[in-house]
Parts: sequence; C-alpha cells; structure tokens
Amino acid sequence: MATALVTGSSRGIGAAIALRLADDGFDIALNDLNEDMFRDNDIVEKIREKGVKCEYFCADVSDYAQCEEMVGKVKDFFMSIDVLVNNAGITRDGLMARMSEEQYDMVINVNQKSVFNMMKHAGKIMMKQRSGKIINVASVAGLYGNPGQINYSASKAAIIGMTKTIAKELGSRGINVNAVAPGFIKTPMTDKLSEEQKSAIMNLIAMKRYGLPEEIAGVVSFLASKDSSYVTGQVIEISGGLSM
Repeated sequence: MATALVTGSSRGIGAAIALRLADDGFDIALNDLNEDMFRDNDIVEKIREKGVKCEYFCADVSDYAQCEEMVGKVKDFFMSIDVLVNNAGITRDGLMARMSEEQYDMVINVNQKSVFNMMKHAGKIMMKQRSGKIINVASVAGLYGNPGQINYSASKAAIIGMTKTIAKELGSRGINVNAVAPGFIKTPMTDKLSEEQKSAIMNLIAMKRYGLPEEIAGVVSFLASKDSSYVTGQVIEISGGLSM
C-alpha cells in the first residue's frame, strides 16, 4: 500500500486532501503542530473508516530537526513515503509599513522553510525508492501578489520557484514535483473577512464563488496519481478564473 504524508492536515484544505487521498487508496500520515489539533476533530477516525491505515505525527514543520525525526517515524510506521503534500501554512497579514520583523519571519519559516525541510528529508527516501510525488501548496498570492500580505506572498512565490528547481533536480530519479495555487477557498481563514472584503473578492472571480477545499483536493489527487506520471515542475492555479 502506498503512503501519503500531508502536513498541516488536521483541518481545512489539508484535511480535505488527506480524505481524498484515502479515497484513492493511500495510507495516510497526518501532521500538525500538536495533539490538541487532532483531539477536537475526528479526521483520523474518518480516514480509518475508509479501510486504510492512518496515524498522526506532531511536529513543527518549520523546524529542520523535528521534520527529520517525523519523516523517520513515518517511514518506520508505513515502510515508505510515496506522496508528500506540503500544505502547512499560516498568515500574519498587515501592510508592509506596519508589519513587524517577527510577523514576516514567522510566515516565511512556517510556509517556506517547512517546504525545504520536508522535501529534503522525504526526498531522501523517495530517491532511494526511485519514485515519489511531491505536491506543494502555493497560492495565487505567490503568482500575483496581494496587498497586506508581503510575507505570505513572498513565501508562496518562493514555493513556486522551489517546486520548479526540485522538479529539475529529482526528475531523473522518477520523482514528480508540482504545485497547486489555490485562490480564495472557503475556510475558517476566509470566513473572518468582512462583507466588504468578500464582495470585492467576488467581483474578481469569474465563477462568482469561493472554491471548496475538496476542489483543491481533487487536483492534488490527480498530481498524486499515475495519470500525472509525465507532469512535473508545474503550477496549477485553482481560482475559479481569478486571473482572467
């Protein structure tokens, strides 16, 4: 049985991705910062009900050593890591003039450094297997920028560059590396926006609605499957026509 490791997967887009990959027949390694993030929901039970193995592994993915330890535990438990989805991410929004160094550094570390950490450690296993799929969750903010999100936009733009670079480095080892760039997706994060902000956003979207986490998961499912065997170094925007 193939194994998928999804970071930041206790809820939201990460949980939707984990559930979809479980439907696809993958054993699932969940990750988030601490056990409390799994106590308050039933994601583990929902995945196990699908007839696959599931376990959660707590780690701060911005920490290099914790990532190395977690990847080792996942490998020992499941015997392989066949798909890595780098989904963990945070926001600390604010205009540049008001943004603190701490706000900037925190988002870069959690969103960007984590992708390096996880690709580095899981990539070693995939190179030995001479197979694997890495899917990084970027954002339309990394493609087009977004006022009030210099830290978030920078982190997601960096993920796009990292995806293309590692696709070139690992392609000869049978490893596909791609990214998805979600637009405005209905999550607790977007629920906090004001009605004025929501209206302004909706005017930019051709389909005139927010996306759903499950719609991101569907594209990740394709990138994790054999159907994408000749797809690498790509960034797939999932935004309902935001950029048109």
